[in-house]
Amino acid sequence: MKRTRLTVLAAMALSTTLTLTACGSDSDSDSNSESDSSSGDSSGGAVTVDTAMGEVEVPAAPERVVVLDTGELDTALALGITPVGAAETDTGTMGLSYLPQDQLADIENIGVVGQPNLEAINELDPDVIIGSKIRVEEFYDELSAIAPTVLTETVGAPWKENFALHAQALGRADEAQAVVDAYDEHVAQVTEALGGAEAAAETEVSMLRFIEGANTRLYGRENFIGSILEDVGLGRPAIADEAPDGFAVEISPEQVDQADADVIYYTSYGSADASGEEAAVGGPLWDDLTAVQNDRAFPVDDDLWFLGIGYEAADQILTELQESLAPTA
Repeated sequence: MKRTRLTVLAAMALSTTLTLTACGSDSDSDSNSESDSSSGDSSGGAVTVDTAMGEVEVPAAPERVVVLDTGELDTALALGITPVGAAETDTGTMGLSYLPQDQLADIENIGVVGQPNLEAINELDPDVIIGSKIRVEEFYDELSAIAPTVLTETVGAPWKENFALHAQALGRADEAQAVVDAYDEHVAQVTEALGGAEAAAETEVSMLRFIEGANTRLYGRENFIGSILEDVGLGRPAIADEAPDGFAVEISPEQVDQADADVIYYTSYGSADASGEEAAVGGPLWDDLTAVQNDRAFPVDDDLWFLGIGYEAADQILTELQESLAPTA
């Protein structure tokens, strides 16, 4: 299967940069220094990483990597690393549909996000484990007994900072910079395609997510997708600024009219029937929405827009934003 543009860029960068990038408390992806080894193999020294759990010493260039969440899986693949193990979501998704499926075939399931299977992880004999404190703090001691465990504080909004820290822990900071540069270039391209910053800001975009077993969410600004919309310069409806902690406003499917905006992107986590999406979309409140009346309500892939939380996902979201919003000749 064809690899995504960012993965290819990372792989190209890898071919010319196999020296170790050490890191301290600074999480910037371009903050580099020489390690005690530049051999590029997993036995060539170690580096100390400043994590949410304190300083952790990891191999200079780990080869057997276990990832504990979807964002970390995106990060590893963007940097040219195929993990030996990865966690699945509680709806049974591990591979994430937007990722190159041929790269996922040999990745072992190591439990559910937030509930790692310690025995399965131990059997994989990893060099390093990466994840987040908010997901697995209670398992940290057990995970650390298996392999050096690098955790960020949380997930979502700080995805760029998380990427930088995990890239340092994986010995791929230079490759990470190539990925970041490609993203910045793509953002500028999309903003220009939308008519420039002023035109983008005049388009209010609402992010609506129906969730199986929970309330429907209208996403604010402090989350993965919110940061991408902000980077492009797109406007947001007033309700986006009412979200507690900037994350999301919770509504029932019967309050779907609160999603009104120039453009709506919507999806379901879990079954569209069980999440309330099927009942809400096409109902009388839905038909009255501005975006629906103007044919600017777009269903999107939940794996991509809400679960990926990384540069591979962000790159594809930018493409979809341009395809759906750019003026046609």
